[in-house]
This record gives sequence, C-alpha cells and structure tokens, in this order.
Amino acid sequence: MSHYTKRDILRMVEEEDVEFIRLQFSDLFGNLKNAAVTAGQLERVLEQGYVFDGACVEGFLHDNDTDMILWPDLDTLAVFPWRPQQGKVARLICDIRRPDGTVYSADPRGILKRAVRDAAEMGYQFDVGPECEFFLFHTDDEGNPTTFSHERAGFFDMSPIDLGENTRRDIILTLEEMGFDVESSYHEIAPAQHQIDFRYDEALLTADNIMTFKLAVKTLAKRSGLHATFMPKPRTGVNGSSMHTNMSLSRDGRNVFQDASDPNGLSQEAYWFIGGLLKHARGMTAVTNPLVNSYKRFFPDQTIAGTTAPSYVSWSAVNRSQLIRIPALRGDNARIELRSPDPSCNPYLALAVCLEAGLDGIRNQIAPPKAVDRDVRRMTEEERKAAGIQRLPRNLDEALSAMEEDELVRNTLGEDISCSYIQAKRREWEEYCAQVSEWETEHYLYRF
Repeated sequence: MSHYTKRDILRMVEEEDVEFIRLQFSDLFGNLKNAAVTAGQLERVLEQGYVFDGACVEGFLHDNDTDMILWPDLDTLAVFPWRPQQGKVARLICDIRRPDGTVYSADPRGILKRAVRDAAEMGYQFDVGPECEFFLFHTDDEGNPTTFSHERAGFFDMSPIDLGENTRRDIILTLEEMGFDVESSYHEIAPAQHQIDFRYDEALLTADNIMTFKLAVKTLAKRSGLHATFMPKPRTGVNGSSMHTNMSLSRDGRNVFQDASDPNGLSQEAYWFIGGLLKHARGMTAVTNPLVNSYKRFFPDQTIAGTTAPSYVSWSAVNRSQLIRIPALRGDNARIELRSPDPSCNPYLALAVCLEAGLDGIRNQIAPPKAVDRDVRRMTEEERKAAGIQRLPRNLDEALSAMEEDELVRNTLGEDISCSYIQAKRREWEEYCAQVSEWETEHYLYRF
C-alpha cells in the first residue's frame, strides 16, 4: 500500500488532469456516500477536512452536535477509469471526525480500525480475502432493474452460454487499472450469477476494496445495459449470493495459523480463533447478514442443486456445508473460511465483529467443538442435538435478538451504535412482516 503526503496528492491530481474528487464514506448499513469537490478546493479539504450534516446520514447518531468532518485517507486516492479522460474523476475514502477532531463513534471504518488496533496490541495483523458473488440481470424499457435474464449458464460455463462474460471481463480490467490484484473470475452456479475474487490483504484495505468493487461492478454493468445486484437471494429456487470470507492472522510476516505438525495444518491459535467465531456466530449474524432477504439464502432447500449455504453453527476441514471450513491449501496459505457473510453487509462492521470474535477465542483459549465432517443439513434433529450443533438464526428478528444477547458484538460496534443498528433493523423487519406476499395470495386467496 502506498503512503502519500498531501503534496503527493496535489501533484498526482494535477498530473492526471483530475477535475473532481469524490470524498467517499460508508453509512452504518454499508451504503456508499460521497461529496464532490473540485481540484481547486482539494488543498483546503486536505488541510481542514470537509464539513457535512451527519444528521442526514442513515444510522448515524442524532444529537445536538450534528456537524461532522470527512477526513480523507491520503493512501486511498484512485482515479475512476470509467469517467471522462479529460477532467477526470478521482476518489478519496474518508474517515469521519467530530469538529473537535475526535473519531466519530458511528463511523464504520473507525470501528474496524479500532478492532485492527486491538489485534495489533496482541501482535497480529488481520488479513482477509473475500469471495464476492453477484447477479447480472436485464433492465426493463424504463431502465429499472428486473430479476430476469436470458442466460441459462451454470457453474464454470463459458461463452457463448455465459452471456455476462464480456461484462465480467470489463469489470476485471477496470479493477486492475485501479490497482486490484484479481485472482480469478467465473460463472457461478445460478443462471446470471458471477464471482470475482481479488487477492487477500490487510483488513482495512480489503474492506475499502469491497466497497470499491461493488461500485465498479454496478457502474460497469449499467454501461452494458444490465443491472448488477448484491442482493443475497434475488430469485426463488436458485442459489443465493455469498461473500465467503477467508481470514488469517500474521505476525512479523508469518502466518500464525499454520502448523505443519497438525493433521489439519492449523496452529493452536487458529483453533482458538475458530472457537471464538463459533461462540459468537449467532450474535454476529445480524451484522454479516443484515437484510430480511439474507435469511432466504440460509433456509435449507434440498431442491437446489449444488447449494452449500450454511444453516448451522459447525466447522470442518473437509466438508463444504459447514459454517466454517478450512480450505485445502495449508502452510503459508492456511486460513479460516467463514461461509455465512453475504455481499449486502457493511464490510467494515462485518470484518470488525469477525476479528473481535476470533481474538476473544485466542484471549480466552476457546476450543472449538468437534469437527463435523458430514452434511449437517442431512442429519436428523436428534443427531444435531446430540452433537450440540446450534442453528443459525432463521430470520432477521431472531438474529437481532442474538445480537442483543452477545456482549462482545455490541461492544465491538459500541452500545449506542448497536442500539441504533438494532432499532433500524427491527423497523425493517416489522415493515416486512406487515406486507402481504405473492405467495400468500397464491396459496390463500382462492381457499378462504
């Protein structure tokens, strides 16, 4: 990661003929926000920050002092390749501060920074590699998104069956121009579903990259006349979209999760990290899976070929149906894959709660339960009960209750932010419960 000075930023903006700079930040729910300034105003912003009304941002705390300051992170400067080449547009990702210069407690990026500092105090660097899935759908005659696609491609299919291949290629080339190290891409299991994987990195940079990735995917899909969605389960009867999250800790450049003498290639610290994740799995779910729709992906559906979405709190080094699995590559590549997160989550908050849960496992030497090397979903309820296997929350309401009961998750976000998050998400759940669905009218209208 480059380390720029204010002079570097001003010089690069001039050399690249950048005319507008977007000052980007995330609201509490992972929506990307921004204010734009011209190149002529940039020096002032770098010196003083950019003042905005925090009361207008969803999820931020509303108190008597609503003036907030966007404070640019100089190392995040990037030019948008899809914008005009004369009078270019660049971005700087910003932290949020109060007028007195202190960190704003509701800033999701600041919450992840705090968790990263906790890891650093224990001598660790938290590295993360996400696997981001999304759908490419057609738009209607007015340009509005639909859930329709002519495509019928499946896992690893290619052109001409994979109708989104060209759009996926354009996305990858654009990401690489922005400095991403894209490792692989392919068509996923469901028709019109795609996956692009970029290289793991330090947690804060990875969270920034996820936000940039989603912006690039949506922007370039629209240019192709398509709509890209990171909605977890946009269609009934097909696989949903996940964001499997691969995690490891390093110390002095060495992966501390590796141990060649262990049958699974894992160190004691790795097992404790797994133990912490499993202990807090239910409490974290409202953050890693924040939508009403997120839980349609978890719901067991044996009619969907190839589905491996987790439904239970379990782990394995060999079975893909578990909440946590250990990928086959070990040694320096040893890592823990958490398979519950979906791409609608706020990556800053999701990575923060994952890290703090894992660190809790290490601090308190929480041993994970016995690995489950068979498909938990095909076990009987009696077998799962005998093995002590809990179910993941089945809906957003249940997940929010689990979050309320998990002190570590609440403390990671901060009590005030947790309350704000839970209240907003409960309103979302209640609005959903008040709706009459198409399924209900189809099944009940003619009968009763």
